[in-house]
Amino acid sequence: MEAVAAREETAQNVPDMNGSLPRIAVTMGDPAGVGPELCLRLLAEAGIARECVPVVFGDAGVLRRVAEKIGVPLTAPVIALVDWPENFSAVKTPSVLDLRCVDAAAVTPGQVSAAGGEAAFRCVIAAIEAGMRSEVDAVTTAPLNKESLHAAGHKYPGHTEIFAERMKAARSCMTFFSDELSCSLVTVHVGYHEVPALLTTRRILDVIELTADAVRRRLGRAPRLAVCGLNPHAGEHGLFGQREEERIIFPAIEAARAPGLIVEGPLPPDTAFLPARRRATDAFICMYHDQALIPLKILAFDTAVNTTLGLPVPRTSVDHGTAFDIAWQGRANPASLFAAVRLAAKLSGKT
Repeated sequence: MEAVAAREETAQNVPDMNGSLPRIAVTMGDPAGVGPELCLRLLAEAGIARECVPVVFGDAGVLRRVAEKIGVPLTAPVIALVDWPENFSAVKTPSVLDLRCVDAAAVTPGQVSAAGGEAAFRCVIAAIEAGMRSEVDAVTTAPLNKESLHAAGHKYPGHTEIFAERMKAARSCMTFFSDELSCSLVTVHVGYHEVPALLTTRRILDVIELTADAVRRRLGRAPRLAVCGLNPHAGEHGLFGQREEERIIFPAIEAARAPGLIVEGPLPPDTAFLPARRRATDAFICMYHDQALIPLKILAFDTAVNTTLGLPVPRTSVDHGTAFDIAWQGRANPASLFAAVRLAAKLSGKT
């Protein structure tokens, strides 16, 4: 506890006096999950405070309860919501914006609830609105629980769809960045039987173009992309599937190559992620959720960053869920949140 407290004190002593560091809204996530403890560790991390100014959009009462339980003191300044609109520009150290979004005393760690879903939703909406008003330079989200979200009446598949709708993005996609493997998804939270009907040449081309732009900004050079097929062996010339590779996927690849993008594929998914291919590829375009997430979580579970491309305000997220089974126990690894905040700062254009 003493070492953690010392790190927290150090973090609070690294103010951004000239306002040059990007200000990142960090949503607390579901109060019953690991989000609150991850946010506490973020606020206490001196290295983060030298790179950006994280502001946790959450509930101070919940954070205090979790702080007492796991032994990570909350010493970051707490800002009342009524004081935020006029004074956000004065925030130059890691802070908490207290949304008072839930009855902190009633939260049971590890439990699905409509109250938890509503609190997580309110944190997200507040962060989106702050981003659209240019009060923050980017948004990073801690995990919400979809069952709790739906119980609260918000029938979104996840964060990505909330951001795309509320920010009125003409096109967007979910992308995961890591040093080991980076992937973009053409379809996301849908059943397997729905995937073929959702694939269009235009949609695949949008994902390729959004990914190319993000990789170029991240790496500072022309991206090398690879597109996976839908079917085993990429269809094997029509033997499997309904010739989706020939009818839908390859035309998108050709369209992307026309202006000069470096794009390979469609590749057989079972060999696309072998080491030699990964070394030659900056990002993969995947047709459905698990095509990307299985190799990604094997290779970079603690370090991958979930990003929504195509938004007017950069958004990143942790690459894991609410982990109700270990919530409020001090066992959650903050590495993914740290990586997500650092990438948000980089994508903000202020670093």
